[in-house]
Amino acid sequence: MVREMSFHNPYYEENLYGPAKDELFVDQLTVIEGQVPNDIYGAYIRNGPNPKHEPNGRYHWFDGDGMLHGVYFNEGKVSYRNRYVQTKGFQHEAIEERAIWTGLLENKKNNPYFEKEKNTSNTDVVFHNGNLLSLWYRAGQPYKVDARTLETIGIEDFGGQLQCNVSAHSKVDEQTGEFLFFDYGHTYPYMMYGVASATGELVHCVPIELPGPRLPHDMAITKNYSILMDLPLFNDPEAAKLGYYKSKFFRELPSRFGIIPRYGSAEEIKWFESSPCYIYHVVNAWEEGDEVVMVCCRVKEPEPPNSKEDGPLERMLAFLRLDAQMHCWRFNLKTGAVKEYELCDANTEFPVINLDYSGLKSRYSYNVCITNGRTLEFDGVAKYDTWTGQSTRYEFGPGRFGTEGAYAPRPNATSEDDGYLITYVFDQHHNRSELIILDAKNFDLGPIARLEIPQRIPMGFHATWVNGESLYAE
Repeated sequence: MVREMSFHNPYYEENLYGPAKDELFVDQLTVIEGQVPNDIYGAYIRNGPNPKHEPNGRYHWFDGDGMLHGVYFNEGKVSYRNRYVQTKGFQHEAIEERAIWTGLLENKKNNPYFEKEKNTSNTDVVFHNGNLLSLWYRAGQPYKVDARTLETIGIEDFGGQLQCNVSAHSKVDEQTGEFLFFDYGHTYPYMMYGVASATGELVHCVPIELPGPRLPHDMAITKNYSILMDLPLFNDPEAAKLGYYKSKFFRELPSRFGIIPRYGSAEEIKWFESSPCYIYHVVNAWEEGDEVVMVCCRVKEPEPPNSKEDGPLERMLAFLRLDAQMHCWRFNLKTGAVKEYELCDANTEFPVINLDYSGLKSRYSYNVCITNGRTLEFDGVAKYDTWTGQSTRYEFGPGRFGTEGAYAPRPNATSEDDGYLITYVFDQHHNRSELIILDAKNFDLGPIARLEIPQRIPMGFHATWVNGESLYAE
């Protein structure tokens, strides 16, 4: 029986987060201001939680069914469509016409036996082997989606070869087309690492032994290596025994980073220790001589202090109030030395880069700026120079909040930032969503174009850019 929520849940009931009701296709968006550049060719696609049915129990923002929102650019024309990711759980609940699973805040013992945690596939989206892959942060089966129509094709198991799950922040190497991924879980060895070829064949998969179950959120890649994480924020073992999910920060433990050759064995991994922290999102990583350099958004205090307020959602609300800073690590593969330092003390997250530089030495990152509100709100976006720590900002304006964008390079670009940052913005005063386009070289001058989206797009998680040549390749 579905339990009604008798308390206010901002992540379900407020317009900034609440679900969109319809799946739409609009052939041409209306320009509110400016002009859409003719040289933007491709698609900006963002994933996020969008519960189809009234939640069963207390709703956590991470519980919602995955929904993809896409805008498609071709010679100045921009179209929009959105669709649910048709996961197994989504299809079962469609038959029942109600929520069957409970989420993170409830006991899982009464969930269906075949999937104790519902894979909502709501977290990230990447483009690999001619299709989108929709991914889930808790690690699950990846879902293949048609990049043009956003129709779910089915589970991607790499020709039946995949024998583990795939976590959300897996990476595509734009130079080789390979898909690099990790899986984590509750059973020994607690992590798997693998590589799929550009044509969708599983070419490498090895176990990575950890001290126990962990909650790694992201990974990094360079030209020759992958960086895996063992961080001291993970599920409280005592809560897990009772069937509950309760993250705890074990500050007496170090942060550990395992650097493994791209096709390396478990014996070849080199572990480096640094100060305890948590990392939700990597900016980029690359090789410099004997060092591997990694830039991330680092959370110093990932477990918030006990709230002075009381209520059934206070712990969730506290955890979602992110406080992260741009941070750099340098791992010396010869000496084993680690250097780490803060690049900026501002609270920014959800970093976006020019994907052509993924795994290569890059300079710029485009991060959303986080307010001090009770819920997670992005009131602007900052362009970082990761070599100097300096940044320029564009603020969305009063009552306007953004989401993670995507970087669209110009054709025949002459520099890393020769292109555009594209993102959705929700305007609370007009109760509408917009698409805005920023010139990455003249970042702080504001949008060169604003377009109206015909329905509200709730705040969500991660996005990608698919260039037109790949999107429309036969």
